[in-house]
Amino acid sequence: MNSVKLEDLNLVQHPLDSGQYIAEEFPKRQIYLHHTVGNPSGQRTIDIWNNDRARIGTAICISRDGTIVQAFSSKYWAFHLGLKESVFQKENLPYLSLDKTSIGIELCAYGPMTPNKNHFKTIYGHSLPETDVVTLDKEFRGSKYWHKYTDEQIESLRKLLLYWGKRYSIPLDYDERVWDVWDKALRNKRGVYSHVSVRYDKSDIYPDPRLIEMWKGLTK
Repeated sequence: MNSVKLEDLNLVQHPLDSGQYIAEEFPKRQIYLHHTVGNPSGQRTIDIWNNDRARIGTAICISRDGTIVQAFSSKYWAFHLGLKESVFQKENLPYLSLDKTSIGIELCAYGPMTPNKNHFKTIYGHSLPETDVVTLDKEFRGSKYWHKYTDEQIESLRKLLLYWGKRYSIPLDYDERVWDVWDKALRNKRGVYSHVSVRYDKSDIYPDPRLIEMWKGLTK
């Protein structure tokens, strides 16, 4: 496994207001990967979070250009999973407040895309060329077409996972079970997960083959 230092990260600070996250320290056991279903800028995403009253957000947003934008220290927490007791009940497990012991990472991306003649449309009606879209072999959470995570985002994510994996002793192994609700995640077992690992109604992140290839290489 490669070693990554803090200075190796393309990191900028763009803090959330103090009332928008919870400045309590908990031991970190998990990392959850999200995408924003929104604009390409991590800074702009954090600005939007600051304009609502809910303490919802992630420690990091990775912009389309690969910039790692930090909203608050990874030792603190905010609500980023939207956990539902019904999911734990369906899996015959007790409810756990996983937000406190996990770190969230947002990749700036629009999410599912809709084909429209010679281009694709986002859920907001923006048109994107085919080069910005990943077509999966089969549907994932209702769509085959997804806004492509950029090479720069995937590389920044690789470095960040290596850094946090070492700092918090979180294993980085890839397991294809992350693409559905998984009892390992709900039990607060150490590891890296997708938001879909704890929610039936979410679709972030999706199984981008390039991201999976990067993930598999983390432990080589």
